[in-house]
Amino acid sequence: MEFYSASLSNYKRLITREVKIGNLLLGNNHPIRVQTMTTTDSMNTIATVEQSIRCIEAGAELIRITAPSKYEAENLLNIKNSLRQKGYETPLVADIHFTPNAAEIAARIVEKVRINPGNYIDKKSFKLIEYSDLDYAEEIDRIREKFTPLIKICKEYGTAMRIGTNHGSLSDRIMSRFGDTPIGMVESAMEFLRIARVESFHNIVLSMKASNPKVMVCAYRLLVKTMWEEFGECYPLHLGVTEAGDGEDGRIKSAVGIGALLEDGLGDTIRVSLTEDPELEIPVCNDLLRRYKNQTETKNIHQSNDKILSYNPFVYQRRESFSVKNMGANQVPVVIADFSKVEKITSESLQSVGYSYDEKLDKWHIGDMAADFIFIANQQINFELPGTLGVIVYADAWAASEKKSNLFPIFQDAEYATATKKSDVLNFVMIDCFNELDESKGLDYLDIIGNDATVVFCVSSTNKNAMQSTRNMFNEFFKREIKNPVIIITDSNWKNSEEHLIHFATETGALLLDGMGDGICLGMNSSAYKNLLENNNNSGGRHYNANNSPEHFSNNTAFGILQATRTRISKTEYISCPSCGRTLFNLQETTAKIRSVTNHLKGVKIAIMGCIVNGPGEMADADFGYVGSGTGKISLYKGKEIMKRNVASKFAVDELIQLLKENNAWVEPQK
Repeated sequence: MEFYSASLSNYKRLITREVKIGNLLLGNNHPIRVQTMTTTDSMNTIATVEQSIRCIEAGAELIRITAPSKYEAENLLNIKNSLRQKGYETPLVADIHFTPNAAEIAARIVEKVRINPGNYIDKKSFKLIEYSDLDYAEEIDRIREKFTPLIKICKEYGTAMRIGTNHGSLSDRIMSRFGDTPIGMVESAMEFLRIARVESFHNIVLSMKASNPKVMVCAYRLLVKTMWEEFGECYPLHLGVTEAGDGEDGRIKSAVGIGALLEDGLGDTIRVSLTEDPELEIPVCNDLLRRYKNQTETKNIHQSNDKILSYNPFVYQRRESFSVKNMGANQVPVVIADFSKVEKITSESLQSVGYSYDEKLDKWHIGDMAADFIFIANQQINFELPGTLGVIVYADAWAASEKKSNLFPIFQDAEYATATKKSDVLNFVMIDCFNELDESKGLDYLDIIGNDATVVFCVSSTNKNAMQSTRNMFNEFFKREIKNPVIIITDSNWKNSEEHLIHFATETGALLLDGMGDGICLGMNSSAYKNLLENNNNSGGRHYNANNSPEHFSNNTAFGILQATRTRISKTEYISCPSCGRTLFNLQETTAKIRSVTNHLKGVKIAIMGCIVNGPGEMADADFGYVGSGTGKISLYKGKEIMKRNVASKFAVDELIQLLKENNAWVEPQK
């Protein structure tokens, strides 16, 4: 597909159909719109209006409100009238699950309705049913009969529609034929879209949400490919990672998934689904979009002659590489911590990257998120390091060092080919991907260095379109059949921790989701580092406190990115819905409580869902689930199987721990 060929080295936004949502235009190269969803009871008009206003004043351009039954749908009129009387014209979106009659009521009131093709008409009972082609065609006819009335209402009232597929709520029919796959997600939406097109209804936005960014990115890309091949055009895309969670993890996971697609030029509106107050989602959206402000299309200095991707962007597969020490092959990606800006490195310095020294026992304690290497430039270390920690220095400093155990040199691209002193074990080679100043020397040195059994490449780019430039270098590796391990280096020149976090997750995560990278290193330029250090010392920040350092922040962010991309698991993963008017308990409070007693369970995925709409289906690939089943009642799941029904909420966390113990997923926390 030509669009993905262009994205090898360029930033180029996909032009989609224009959609009108009230007074707002979406798609067709209009600005990427920011939206959120209220968490109040939709029958509480005052609370919903007040929360909507807070979101609008924070910058939301669309407000979504749940309408699980006809009563909430009817009350949308009161909410809309109140907002309009107060002078707010922001379009409203009704969120519909299961109930076509609610959708048909809402479509006469608000500017947009969102339906989920997995549960709007079909049932979800996790049954595998064999469908003949005739049976399947009859099911499509049934969908057409039930869906067409809503289309006609939307056409009559000028109401837009989002066909919003969710990975975890695919219908039994789709699951039986396509499985729990990106292809199944795409086909789920396409069935409804084809019906709408027959009715000449085009005021449509689509989404392919999942809690797993790998699945989500593949599904959106495949949707674009499918629409283009079938229709010769694409409808606008609503981007989001569903049930991303809260805090730093929720922001990283959202930025990884949404950012990877934005880098591809996909996306016309975004929503970051955090288990926090909805107005707090807006600054994260703005941080994501800030990197594209005033950017239309960029071209790389270097253009591939064939412009053809050497890997499949629609199916995740890790790039093949051979092993050099603990990097490459089937080993998890390593983390390299940048200590080059630390004035004096001491044993205490290493606490920020997961190593603590016990002087009495003369022993190093190594955490689950301990960096694998540190880069120290030309500095020297005058104390005994933990044996598992590698140290990287510039080649001249390495050559001059008498003690080379666990000390490894780093060279600048072609410099390595002519160097006389090299390590027999491990050499890092830096490449600034397609830097204009380096273009004259070409890339032939890659054929000399490539497949050297001691070389690990470290790739980065100083270009504005750094991710695309780095991806283009990976494409060169593919074409030249170079299989050395590769470290992704991502530098940031943003100002605060929020911006650094989003930048790192977007650029690094996008490459990891393409299967690229055997390790990552996150760094900052001098001014950004100094600014973060000063802000940390003066007032702390959302992601670190006054006792932590930029190195701690970068290291935690690196492990968070690897966790979000499912390439290295180092902690518990929480799949937590963002709450809405259907939620049956205090989601933020409960999430914090569950996290406090389970955050030591490395690799366990726990879903926390506010209501039955978001569980068990929306939990997708969670190991265990905590789902609201009624007022003050919780049901507990193992995978998609219900294990304990209607547990009183005051006992539910203890019952969750017992369920973990019964399934050998519990370990006692270390004191």
